[in-house]
Amino acid sequence: MVNIHEYDTVALDHSDDSLTIIDQTLLPNELKILRLKTLEDIWEAIKTLRVRGAPAIGAAAACGIYLRAKEISTEHYDTFHSQFTEAKEYLASARPTAVNLTWALDRMEQRLLLCGKIDRKSILESLKSEAEAIISEDIETCKKIGEYALTLTQKGWGLLTHCNAGKLATIRYGTATAPIYLGQERGYNFKVYADETRPLLQGARLTAYELMSAGVDVTLICDNMAATVMKNGWIQAVFTGCDRVSMNGDAANKIGTLGVAILAKRYNIPFYICAPTSSIDRKAKTGADIVIEQRSPDEVTSMWYVEPMSAKGVKVYNPAFDVTDHDLITAIITEKGIAYPAFNKSLADIMK
Repeated sequence: MVNIHEYDTVALDHSDDSLTIIDQTLLPNELKILRLKTLEDIWEAIKTLRVRGAPAIGAAAACGIYLRAKEISTEHYDTFHSQFTEAKEYLASARPTAVNLTWALDRMEQRLLLCGKIDRKSILESLKSEAEAIISEDIETCKKIGEYALTLTQKGWGLLTHCNAGKLATIRYGTATAPIYLGQERGYNFKVYADETRPLLQGARLTAYELMSAGVDVTLICDNMAATVMKNGWIQAVFTGCDRVSMNGDAANKIGTLGVAILAKRYNIPFYICAPTSSIDRKAKTGADIVIEQRSPDEVTSMWYVEPMSAKGVKVYNPAFDVTDHDLITAIITEKGIAYPAFNKSLADIMK
């Protein structure tokens, strides 16, 4: 049986100039590796969640813009830059909330600008190097987040996580799952509870699947069971990822995270956000500055059902994310250290 941990979530294959990704829309029933070559296919993969999770989206976009750059045939730098910018704006339109998408694309453009007016071959080599650096840095970043997070736990603890901030949301390790994987290697024997995460079921389809594949003791629960497992005393800490953090510590993550944070506050359970610094948005002063993606009503009414499960034509509100207020967050764990309240100061210090 093929194990998902044998593959990186996002990778560049130079043998045929393709972006390889795990198609997450088919999991857990089918493990399929997609080879994407066109900008349109990569945009579609990001939009439809074939690749998802802020760090993985950023890496996919970096690879995508590099592959598009290889198709630009002009030797004229200004023309090259103009076509590159068009492709960048197109990819950035795929999903608005995950800041890593624009972060990675901006980083690729900065690399192009640093090249100046040198020859096309050198520009492509530079862009390839930058895309590969984004991938390799993500692996190291997640491992560092895991090391910091592990210091906040004890052996035998029960941990709860929401959505998928695991290997499938990054290249390896994950953010919120990084301490779980490191703990698994070191005999911590965590008992992990994974919220199913409606309406797209990332916790059920992805987190429970990848943790089981790694031999972790994981129990899947419906979202509305989190309060009960907390009240039962089975949870000693909550770890979630995020798609964007504002400078005051408000954090946007998959819809339902806010509710988990409120419950954790009620039961005096520490609630931790695991965030690479690439997910911290210097331009967002508070969570009110974060654009929340609205998705199709079909995800709620019919996507997982043989027949629609709601009345035809019913109005549906389907935000992809919610914003957890900073006063509900115990700490924000980054690859550069752990930020504690007041976050406007601690995050600013980390981002120096």
